[in-house]
Amino acid sequence: MKAIKLYFLLAIIILLAACSPDNSVANNNNLENAISKQGCQNVSGPTAIYWDYANGIPAPLSQIPVLANPGPQFIHSQHPYLGLILPQGYTAFEDQDLQTASLGVNIIRNDNAVIWRYVPLSTFAENTSVTSIISREINTMLNFYGIQNIDDVLCSVTKPLDSPLNMTYSGRLLRFGNFTALVYVIVTQVQGLPASAVLSISAGPSTEYNNLVMDIFLPLSFQLLVSDRDSLSDRDGDGTPDIFDSEPDNPNVQ
Repeated sequence: MKAIKLYFLLAIIILLAACSPDNSVANNNNLENAISKQGCQNVSGPTAIYWDYANGIPAPLSQIPVLANPGPQFIHSQHPYLGLILPQGYTAFEDQDLQTASLGVNIIRNDNAVIWRYVPLSTFAENTSVTSIISREINTMLNFYGIQNIDDVLCSVTKPLDSPLNMTYSGRLLRFGNFTALVYVIVTQVQGLPASAVLSISAGPSTEYNNLVMDIFLPLSFQLLVSDRDSLSDRDGDGTPDIFDSEPDNPNVQ
Protein backbone atom coordinates (compact mmCIF):
# COMPACT_ATOMS: atom_id res chain seq x y z
CA MET A 1 0.00 0.00 0.00
CA LYS A 2 2.91 2.36 0.69
CA ALA A 3 4.15 1.87 -2.89
CA ILE A 4 0.67 2.59 -4.27
CA LYS A 5 0.45 5.80 -2.25
CA LEU A 6 3.95 6.89 -3.34
CA TYR A 7 3.28 6.49 -7.05
CA PHE A 8 -0.14 8.12 -6.76
CA LEU A 9 1.45 11.14 -5.06
CA LEU A 10 4.10 11.32 -7.79
CA ALA A 11 1.35 11.49 -10.37
CA ILE A 12 -0.40 14.24 -8.39
CA ILE A 13 2.86 16.24 -8.31
CA ILE A 14 2.89 16.22 -12.12
CA LEU A 15 -0.71 17.48 -12.17
CA LEU A 16 0.02 20.17 -9.59
CA ALA A 17 2.82 21.48 -11.78
CA ALA A 18 0.19 22.08 -14.44
CA CYS A 19 -2.23 23.84 -12.13
CA SER A 20 -0.48 26.99 -10.99
CA PRO A 21 -2.06 30.27 -12.11
CA ASP A 22 -0.79 32.00 -15.25
CA ASN A 23 -2.43 35.35 -15.90
CA SER A 24 -0.48 36.07 -19.09
CA VAL A 25 -2.85 33.95 -21.18
CA ALA A 26 -6.59 34.24 -21.78
CA ASN A 27 -8.81 32.79 -19.08
CA ASN A 28 -11.11 29.81 -19.50
CA ASN A 29 -13.82 31.98 -21.06
CA ASN A 30 -11.61 32.96 -23.97
CA LEU A 31 -9.68 29.95 -25.19
CA GLU A 32 -10.93 29.71 -28.78
CA ASN A 33 -7.67 31.06 -30.24
CA ALA A 34 -5.28 29.79 -27.58
CA ILE A 35 -2.05 28.29 -28.88
CA SER A 36 0.28 25.73 -27.39
CA LYS A 37 3.26 26.97 -25.39
CA GLN A 38 4.78 23.51 -25.67
CA GLY A 39 5.02 23.93 -29.45
CA CYS A 40 2.13 21.82 -30.74
CA GLN A 41 1.28 23.87 -33.84
CA ASN A 42 -1.35 21.53 -35.28
CA VAL A 43 -4.10 22.40 -32.77
CA SER A 44 -5.48 25.49 -31.06
CA GLY A 45 -8.07 26.41 -28.46
CA PRO A 46 -8.85 24.11 -25.50
CA THR A 47 -7.18 21.15 -27.22
CA ALA A 48 -3.87 23.05 -27.34
CA ILE A 49 -4.27 24.08 -23.68
CA TYR A 50 -5.01 20.47 -22.70
CA TRP A 51 -1.90 19.24 -24.52
CA ASP A 52 0.17 21.80 -22.61
CA TYR A 53 -1.54 20.84 -19.34
CA ALA A 54 -0.59 17.20 -19.89
CA ASN A 55 2.98 18.39 -20.42
CA GLY A 56 3.16 20.25 -17.09
CA ILE A 57 2.38 23.73 -18.46
CA PRO A 58 -0.19 25.67 -16.38
CA ALA A 59 -3.69 25.75 -17.80
CA PRO A 60 -4.77 29.42 -18.20
CA LEU A 61 -7.99 29.13 -16.23
CA SER A 62 -9.53 31.82 -14.05
CA GLN A 63 -11.42 29.29 -11.92
CA ILE A 64 -11.38 25.59 -11.09
CA PRO A 65 -13.10 23.62 -13.87
CA VAL A 66 -16.02 21.62 -12.49
CA LEU A 67 -18.59 19.28 -13.98
CA ALA A 68 -21.72 21.09 -15.15
CA ASN A 69 -23.84 17.96 -14.60
CA PRO A 70 -22.26 15.85 -11.84
CA GLY A 71 -23.52 12.33 -11.37
CA PRO A 72 -22.66 9.55 -8.91
CA GLN A 73 -19.41 9.20 -7.03
CA PHE A 74 -16.84 6.54 -7.87
CA ILE A 75 -14.35 5.18 -5.34
CA HIS A 76 -11.93 2.45 -6.40
CA SER A 77 -12.43 -0.63 -4.23
CA GLN A 78 -8.69 -1.34 -3.98
CA HIS A 79 -7.37 2.20 -4.25
CA PRO A 80 -8.85 4.60 -1.66
CA TYR A 81 -6.88 7.55 -3.07
CA LEU A 82 -8.75 7.28 -6.38
CA GLY A 83 -12.25 8.70 -5.97
CA LEU A 84 -14.12 10.89 -8.44
CA ILE A 85 -17.54 12.38 -9.05
CA LEU A 86 -18.64 11.21 -12.50
CA PRO A 87 -20.36 13.25 -15.19
CA GLN A 88 -23.97 12.32 -15.86
CA GLY A 89 -24.22 9.86 -18.73
CA TYR A 90 -20.86 8.24 -17.92
CA THR A 91 -19.99 4.98 -16.19
CA ALA A 92 -16.80 4.14 -14.29
CA PHE A 93 -15.09 0.77 -14.62
CA GLU A 94 -12.25 -0.26 -12.35
CA ASP A 95 -9.06 -1.09 -14.18
CA GLN A 96 -7.49 -4.10 -12.53
CA ASP A 97 -5.12 -5.70 -15.03
CA LEU A 98 -3.49 -8.69 -13.33
CA GLN A 99 -0.76 -8.85 -15.97
CA THR A 100 0.51 -5.36 -15.12
CA ALA A 101 -0.85 -5.14 -11.55
CA SER A 102 -2.73 -2.03 -12.67
CA LEU A 103 -5.07 -0.08 -10.44
CA GLY A 104 -7.06 2.68 -12.08
CA VAL A 105 -10.34 3.74 -13.64
CA ASN A 106 -11.87 3.93 -17.09
CA ILE A 107 -14.71 6.48 -17.28
CA ILE A 108 -16.71 5.89 -20.46
CA ARG A 109 -19.64 7.78 -21.91
CA ASN A 110 -22.66 5.57 -22.26
CA ASP A 111 -22.49 5.67 -26.08
CA ASN A 112 -18.88 4.34 -25.89
CA ALA A 113 -17.65 7.38 -27.85
CA VAL A 114 -15.71 9.09 -25.03
CA ILE A 115 -13.03 7.63 -22.75
CA TRP A 116 -11.23 9.20 -19.80
CA ARG A 117 -8.72 6.71 -18.44
CA TYR A 118 -6.43 7.22 -15.46
CA VAL A 119 -4.19 4.53 -14.01
CA PRO A 120 -1.88 5.90 -11.30
CA LEU A 121 -0.07 2.60 -10.84
CA SER A 122 0.87 -0.06 -13.36
CA THR A 123 3.97 -2.26 -13.42
CA PHE A 124 6.01 -3.73 -16.24
CA ALA A 125 9.23 -5.72 -16.61
CA GLU A 126 12.31 -3.83 -15.40
CA ASN A 127 13.64 -2.76 -18.80
CA THR A 128 10.32 -2.07 -20.54
CA SER A 129 10.70 1.13 -22.55
CA VAL A 130 8.41 4.12 -22.35
CA THR A 131 7.81 3.75 -26.10
CA SER A 132 6.50 0.21 -25.78
CA ILE A 133 4.23 1.18 -22.87
CA ILE A 134 2.60 4.09 -24.69
CA SER A 135 2.27 1.95 -27.83
CA ARG A 136 0.44 -0.65 -25.73
CA GLU A 137 -1.97 2.01 -24.47
CA ILE A 138 -2.62 3.35 -27.96
CA ASN A 139 -3.27 -0.13 -29.38
CA THR A 140 -5.68 -0.93 -26.55
CA MET A 141 -7.55 2.30 -27.28
CA LEU A 142 -7.74 1.57 -31.01
CA ASN A 143 -9.07 -1.91 -30.28
CA PHE A 144 -11.78 -0.41 -28.08
CA TYR A 145 -12.94 1.80 -30.94
CA GLY A 146 -12.53 -0.93 -33.54
CA ILE A 147 -10.07 1.16 -35.55
CA GLN A 148 -6.80 -0.22 -36.88
CA ASN A 149 -4.61 2.76 -37.70
CA ILE A 150 -3.67 6.25 -36.53
CA ASP A 151 -4.39 8.83 -39.24
CA ASP A 152 -2.34 11.69 -37.83
CA VAL A 153 0.10 12.28 -34.98
CA LEU A 154 -0.67 15.91 -34.17
CA CYS A 155 1.89 16.26 -31.38
CA SER A 156 4.47 13.97 -29.85
CA VAL A 157 7.04 14.33 -27.10
CA THR A 158 9.21 12.05 -24.99
CA LYS A 159 11.35 13.65 -22.30
CA PRO A 160 12.94 13.00 -18.91
CA LEU A 161 11.25 14.66 -15.96
CA ASP A 162 13.00 16.82 -13.41
CA SER A 163 12.76 14.38 -10.54
CA PRO A 164 15.08 12.64 -8.05
CA LEU A 165 13.82 9.41 -9.58
CA ASN A 166 14.49 8.22 -13.13
CA MET A 167 11.16 9.32 -14.62
CA THR A 168 10.32 9.68 -18.31
CA TYR A 169 7.22 11.29 -19.82
CA SER A 170 5.84 10.36 -23.23
CA GLY A 171 2.74 11.93 -24.76
CA ARG A 172 0.87 11.73 -28.08
CA LEU A 173 -2.01 13.78 -29.46
CA LEU A 174 -3.62 11.63 -32.13
CA ARG A 175 -6.39 11.59 -34.69
CA PHE A 176 -7.89 8.35 -35.96
CA GLY A 177 -11.17 7.87 -37.78
CA ASN A 178 -13.55 10.49 -36.37
CA PHE A 179 -11.75 10.63 -33.01
CA THR A 180 -9.04 12.62 -31.25
CA ALA A 181 -7.09 11.36 -28.25
CA LEU A 182 -4.43 12.57 -25.87
CA VAL A 183 -2.43 9.66 -24.50
CA TYR A 184 0.44 9.97 -22.05
CA VAL A 185 2.50 7.75 -19.79
CA ILE A 186 4.96 8.55 -17.01
CA VAL A 187 7.44 5.74 -16.43
CA THR A 188 9.71 5.36 -13.41
CA GLN A 189 12.76 3.12 -13.72
CA VAL A 190 14.67 1.92 -10.66
CA GLN A 191 17.46 -0.59 -11.15
CA GLY A 192 16.50 -4.02 -9.93
CA LEU A 193 12.79 -3.24 -9.70
CA PRO A 194 9.90 -3.51 -12.16
CA ALA A 195 9.18 -0.37 -14.16
CA SER A 196 6.15 1.52 -12.85
CA ALA A 197 3.91 3.67 -15.03
CA VAL A 198 1.12 6.23 -14.76
CA LEU A 199 -1.24 5.85 -17.73
CA SER A 200 -3.77 8.32 -19.12
CA ILE A 201 -6.12 8.49 -22.12
CA SER A 202 -8.60 11.25 -23.00
CA ALA A 203 -10.41 10.32 -26.21
CA GLY A 204 -13.58 11.39 -27.96
CA PRO A 205 -15.14 12.55 -31.25
CA SER A 206 -12.98 15.19 -32.94
CA THR A 207 -15.96 17.50 -33.50
CA GLU A 208 -16.60 17.53 -29.73
CA TYR A 209 -13.07 17.48 -28.45
CA ASN A 210 -12.70 21.14 -27.43
CA ASN A 211 -15.95 20.93 -25.46
CA LEU A 212 -14.93 17.61 -23.92
CA VAL A 213 -11.69 19.18 -22.69
CA MET A 214 -13.52 21.96 -20.89
CA ASP A 215 -16.60 20.06 -19.72
CA ILE A 216 -15.25 16.57 -18.94
CA PHE A 217 -11.49 16.02 -19.15
CA LEU A 218 -10.23 19.05 -17.19
CA PRO A 219 -12.93 18.81 -14.50
CA LEU A 220 -12.08 15.13 -13.94
CA SER A 221 -8.34 15.85 -13.88
CA PHE A 222 -8.72 18.71 -11.40
CA GLN A 223 -10.68 16.48 -9.05
CA LEU A 224 -7.47 14.49 -8.58
CA LEU A 225 -5.90 17.62 -7.06
CA VAL A 226 -8.41 17.72 -4.20
CA SER A 227 -6.62 15.71 -1.51
CA ASP A 228 -9.36 15.74 1.15
CA ARG A 229 -12.97 16.22 0.03
CA ASP A 230 -14.15 15.88 3.64
CA SER A 231 -12.66 19.29 4.42
CA LEU A 232 -14.55 21.04 1.59
CA SER A 233 -17.73 23.02 2.12
CA ASP A 234 -20.97 21.07 1.62
CA ARG A 235 -23.71 23.56 2.53
CA ASP A 236 -26.69 21.33 1.74
CA GLY A 237 -25.20 18.21 3.36
CA ASP A 238 -25.84 15.92 0.37
CA GLY A 239 -22.33 14.48 0.37
CA THR A 240 -21.15 16.43 -2.71
CA PRO A 241 -18.74 19.32 -2.04
CA ASP A 242 -20.09 22.69 -3.14
CA ILE A 243 -17.51 23.12 -5.90
CA PHE A 244 -18.75 19.89 -7.53
CA ASP A 245 -22.44 20.38 -6.72
CA SER A 246 -24.66 21.77 -9.50
CA GLU A 247 -27.07 23.08 -6.82
CA PRO A 248 -25.01 23.52 -3.62
CA ASP A 249 -28.04 24.65 -1.58
CA ASN A 250 -30.40 21.89 -2.69
CA PRO A 251 -29.87 18.57 -0.86
CA ASN A 252 -31.98 16.76 -3.47
CA VAL A 253 -29.63 17.64 -6.35
CA GLN A 254 -25.94 16.84 -6.54
